[in-house]
Amino acid sequence: MPTNLLLLEDVEDLGRSGEVVSVKPGYARNFLIPKQKAVAAGKHEMRMQARLQEERAKQAATDRKGSLKISEDLEGKAFTTTVKVDPAGHMYGSVTAQDILALLSEAGFEIEKKALKIHHLKETGSTKVELFLKEGVETWITLEIVPEYPEGYEAPKVIVEEKVEAPSEAEGEAPPEAEIKAEAEAAPETE
Repeated sequence: MPTNLLLLEDVEDLGRSGEVVSVKPGYARNFLIPKQKAVAAGKHEMRMQARLQEERAKQAATDRKGSLKISEDLEGKAFTTTVKVDPAGHMYGSVTAQDILALLSEAGFEIEKKALKIHHLKETGSTKVELFLKEGVETWITLEIVPEYPEGYEAPKVIVEEKVEAPSEAEGEAPPEAEIKAEAEAAPETE
């Protein structure tokens, strides 16, 4: 049987401060109430709801302003990390959300771990990483993962084949297909 609770603070994937939510009794009894994240929604507690919602609205405005500032500062920035790879170019391990947060922290951006929705990046090269900041503000950065090959081993050289263009008619090229078809139709048929 669901239990109605008044949330005293934001609970991820449940609701925001000041909202009345319906949860299973075990979740309320074992987590929300002991952690003082919610109280049973009685008449006295419901009087707190307006004050909690007002405080939450002020906090939301502050959070959104901060998120927009971070978003403007980060938008399109590129960060580089170096990873060890084997001679074949495969990474040892992966680049995790913790690694990305450390890069951002070194650059002066304090971002929460839940803002990153990636688990592991396992390929070298450039990739776009999305950040989901507070109050629904989204931004992205470019992460360049540079391989570090073992000592004494040179990185494989990338060979780019040049596209060879067909010689033009002036150089003795066979006539285009349309001309061949026209000549075939004009030629008398022999049986």
